[in-house]
Amino acid sequence: MGNKAKSMGLVGLGVVAGVALTVQVSAWAQKGEASPLPLDELRQLADVFGLIKSDYVVPVEDKKLLSDAIGGMVAALDPHSVYLDQKSYREMRESVQGKFVGVGIEVAAEDGYVKIVSPIEDSPAYRAGIKAGDLITRIDNVPVKGLSIDEAIKKMRGKPGSKVTLTIARRGEDRPWVVPVTREEIRVLSVKAKMVEPGYAWVRISQFQEATLDELATKTAALYAENPNIKGLVLDLRNDPGGLLPGAIGVSTAFLPKEELIVSTKGQLSDSNQSYYGRREFYAPRGADPLVKLPAALKTVPMVVLVNGGSASASEIVAGALQDYKRAIVMGSQTFGKGSVQTLRPLSADTAIKLTTARYYTPKGRPIQASGIVPDMLVQETAEGDGLNALRVREVDLQRHLTGENEKPGAAPKDARDSAEQKQRALALLKNRKPLELGGKDDFQLAQALNHFKGLPVKVAQPEAVEVTSPAPKELPGTETKPPELKGSKK
Repeated sequence: MGNKAKSMGLVGLGVVAGVALTVQVSAWAQKGEASPLPLDELRQLADVFGLIKSDYVVPVEDKKLLSDAIGGMVAALDPHSVYLDQKSYREMRESVQGKFVGVGIEVAAEDGYVKIVSPIEDSPAYRAGIKAGDLITRIDNVPVKGLSIDEAIKKMRGKPGSKVTLTIARRGEDRPWVVPVTREEIRVLSVKAKMVEPGYAWVRISQFQEATLDELATKTAALYAENPNIKGLVLDLRNDPGGLLPGAIGVSTAFLPKEELIVSTKGQLSDSNQSYYGRREFYAPRGADPLVKLPAALKTVPMVVLVNGGSASASEIVAGALQDYKRAIVMGSQTFGKGSVQTLRPLSADTAIKLTTARYYTPKGRPIQASGIVPDMLVQETAEGDGLNALRVREVDLQRHLTGENEKPGAAPKDARDSAEQKQRALALLKNRKPLELGGKDDFQLAQALNHFKGLPVKVAQPEAVEVTSPAPKELPGTETKPPELKGSKK
């Protein structure tokens, strides 16, 4: 148990969607069975280092050369492995605490530009009118083409009160527009909750942070104090890029019977092969147990979980667990497919590498990597189509992504969302449409979730709109517990 608790660590927020992160300070010492070092190749690397030092047109510092060599070697593995220098390491630690200084956007790389996955609610970018799907082409008039996503992020970070100018290209618009944004400390409240109709609650988790479980307990307790007879609860994980692994385990445990298997990992090292259960040691190893404050009714209230292409990593863990145990109906669009574990390997007191070390599996053994979670009910973003979700980049679309178990290496991603006709329809609909307010009166997917609770017809997507790539559930070896039937919801 001690080793498992030590290796749980963090699921940090990645630049693409969300990353599972474990902390093992003595990692190198644990690799006694590593292969011998390739001396010939290392000599070649040393030769290249020497040639650059002696022959390059201008002097280059040793530290820069070595840092860049490490960064390039790690980045070439997959989109989520990365070298963290002093600044990046500090920013990573800040982000999992739910605060950082910047403009407040979640981003991904697309065609050499920076694509907005989602503006963080109430952030400077959100107030400036930046929308999901926008492309950043310049930062302070410097083209982002050719910059890595980490370099672009660094340019947008800075001191509170300082300004950064972003050049934005929006699909459907003829010209880019320039918007100055004032940086500020972004404090992200991870949980929102309200009654959307009498008897029906909406709980949104925007990302999984250190305070998520406390916020969930406080806000759901307040809902039940004022509305003791809640008939249905919608757990909204749309556009949730991930966060802390203990938070994902705790949120799943809040709605499931105690001590159920929540997620497992498989990798090359023995420490990468772990199973995580709904126990305090996995979701709150230090301090008080936040789940003791939860209303008991959360274990049985009928549930719908809303997901989309922006739901990744920790949010996929929660959706997959609730789906496997038939505790909730999962509704929306196929999720991002970020099902790999990144382990934080410290190199010094203030530098580290974030290295992909394992894959995630749902309680019934379904791999999340590249496949994502396929909803029980495929419901598009609007009544007219899938909106921005139809234009999203998913894990399977990323270059060098870790191949899914059911994916052929090197195979071109086949995704009906990428059809030209569907993109044109989405762009036409988005051009004059106001931004979607999740949980608002015009939230089509939320309305379909309420229809499901009430036994009314649910408008599901046409079969050709989404390609299902997730395999059928299978039993994990040694797992004999049969998932309970979904309680209280109407088919």
